[in-house]
Amino acid sequence: MGIYRAKTDSWYVERVVNLFAGTLILLSVILGFEVSKYFFCFTGFIGFMMIFYAFTGICPSSIVFHKLGIPSMLEKYCGEKD
Repeated sequence: MGIYRAKTDSWYVERVVNLFAGTLILLSVILGFEVSKYFFCFTGFIGFMMIFYAFTGICPSSIVFHKLGIPSMLEKYCGEKD
């Protein structure tokens, strides 16, 4: 049994979305402890969107990043367009 490891030699939408989500979660937790407990609602929203993506395959932030010119993993390594 192998271990899944994503390619890290370049940036593509799938990696950028994970970086973006992780950064926002950490930021909202820090702000929740330091500023206001209402920032935890933002953390909950991010979690909801991650679950929404898992069930539907629709990720609004990946659409935005792709429109900004960041290629998907398929485009980057397989030359396939969406």
